[in-house]
Amino acid sequence: MNINISKIKEYILPAEWYPQDAIQLTWPHEGTDWAPYLTEITETYLQLADAITRYDPLLVVATPEPDRIMILLENRLSSEQMKKVILFTTDSNDTWARDHGAVSGINPLTGKVYLLDFHFNGWGEKFPWKKDNCITRNLFLGAQMRFGDEKVSRTEIWHNGHIPTAAAIELSTNIIDENDFVLEGGSIESDGEGTIFTTSHCLTAPHRNQPLTQRQIEIQLKKRLGADRIIWLDYGILPGDDTDGHIDTTVRICPDHKILYVELTDKKDALYNDFRKLKDQLQDFAARNTSLQSESHYELIALPFPDAIYDGKERLPATYANFLILNDAVIVPTYYQATKDKEAMDIIQSVFPTRKIIGIDARTIIRQHGSIHCLTMQYPIGTFRKKR
Repeated sequence: MNINISKIKEYILPAEWYPQDAIQLTWPHEGTDWAPYLTEITETYLQLADAITRYDPLLVVATPEPDRIMILLENRLSSEQMKKVILFTTDSNDTWARDHGAVSGINPLTGKVYLLDFHFNGWGEKFPWKKDNCITRNLFLGAQMRFGDEKVSRTEIWHNGHIPTAAAIELSTNIIDENDFVLEGGSIESDGEGTIFTTSHCLTAPHRNQPLTQRQIEIQLKKRLGADRIIWLDYGILPGDDTDGHIDTTVRICPDHKILYVELTDKKDALYNDFRKLKDQLQDFAARNTSLQSESHYELIALPFPDAIYDGKERLPATYANFLILNDAVIVPTYYQATKDKEAMDIIQSVFPTRKIIGIDARTIIRQHGSIHCLTMQYPIGTFRKKR
């Protein structure tokens, strides 16, 4: 990446394919909305843990019964994979780590990591959120205390089945309190060159940052994320999306200035006009703009739209855009639709040619109106370091 030294900021939001130290999963339990199908979603989580630990370390946030979760993991993962598992216990309302997890900033010269702890309020106070809003500070500030002097904090820390982990890893970053501003990780995408993509229908929705206007929110995003440009997308909301239209369900920024977006071609679908406008807006942006650092043109690549999936009469937000990027793999949500699943995975493989493409059935996940990217949060290299 070409870096203009005169414009260096303390940190910028890296692209998601930036090398990673770990992936966070917040484990489902009876106190979450997963309770009616806890067995099914637990199996999905075990599949995710298996796929993730083949390529990345895994941070598991668990409550209650951490012993039971460790046993589940030990029964599913190899001994080598278990060496990559770190388990933290702290209270949670739900499991959407993308939105209650820390957003990471990177100093472009030194690589130093800054963890940004934004306010999470249940997507505009739609759902219980106060425990989830404390996870990042419990997780990282608690970990910092425990690793430093072995004092007991509200966070218990497990590593490979043992407490404590002071001999294993320690936090190697700064935590910045951003709790005066509501922001969810699923609402933003970065190209790693100073451009942030987001959606107007989400960030200007009620009960987030009112009475701030869109222009005022943009100023805050630039300041807090080290961004030079904010691209607002105004169309493309999936049915059943409780987030008011997170960008990670419809548009994803990928290496070499490629932009993957979901395209709906069925003109009879009630969503067709909205997603046609999204495509038009993206085409207009790509025709008029280049990346800020390398001045490269953006390339738009369409992902198929899954056939409609229903839970009773409710249409669920199925999407192939909600994939998770690992260091050497990409986990793609699939929906038991052989032709479209394969088409989506082939397209994503073309964008990530050196990474292994792994499909995981996301039909249980979308019953709670999210998918694989929504359940996870990546932490860039430099977040942790092994103690010598």
